[in-house]
Amino acid sequence: MAAVAEQTVRKGRKYDQVLDGARMIFLRDGFDGASVDDIARAAGVSKATLYSYFPDKRLLFMEVAKAECRRQADEAEALIDDKAPAADVLRLAATRIVDFMLSDFGQRVFRICVAESDRFPGLGHEFYHSGPLLIRDRLAEFLRKAIARGELQIDDVNLAAEQFQQLCKVDLHDRMIFGMAGCCTPTDRKRVIDAAVQMFMARYRTPDQT
Repeated sequence: MAAVAEQTVRKGRKYDQVLDGARMIFLRDGFDGASVDDIARAAGVSKATLYSYFPDKRLLFMEVAKAECRRQADEAEALIDDKAPAADVLRLAATRIVDFMLSDFGQRVFRICVAESDRFPGLGHEFYHSGPLLIRDRLAEFLRKAIARGELQIDDVNLAAEQFQQLCKVDLHDRMIFGMAGCCTPTDRKRVIDAAVQMFMARYRTPDQT
């Protein structure tokens, strides 16, 4: 079977239908447990139709992951008031980042990308551009607006956006990856989100905003 990066996705009338069915099965059964038969049944298409769109299950999973990342980013952006205080917007962004990172789907995407990185490097590449990089760019867009109105003072906006993403992962990401018991309670999440916003604002808030 060819590597994922060398294959292409065919768009067509039932493309979204296939993605919706695949998302339901992947969320229910995980990547390894999801069968092509179940995906085709959930999507209401034949296996031949499914394979005509997605010749490889990994390719289908990555398309589902990319669509989910875009959906999450679009929903978060729709909730953002560009005129709201930066700390409020960052808190909303942090909550969305943490919720996705710790969701069953988010964890499965991460683990699969890591597990398959040697054989299918295209998986990680695709997820990075539709996940972390997309979030960074959306954050950077807001930060530039906050800079323009004098609320923040940042020299390297992209770096600052990446820093904020990493602050949202502190403690939680490692505990999740290594399967630590009790990860991660609402109290754990709030502690990390509050600290991420406070640290970011302490570093980049303009002096007259203190």
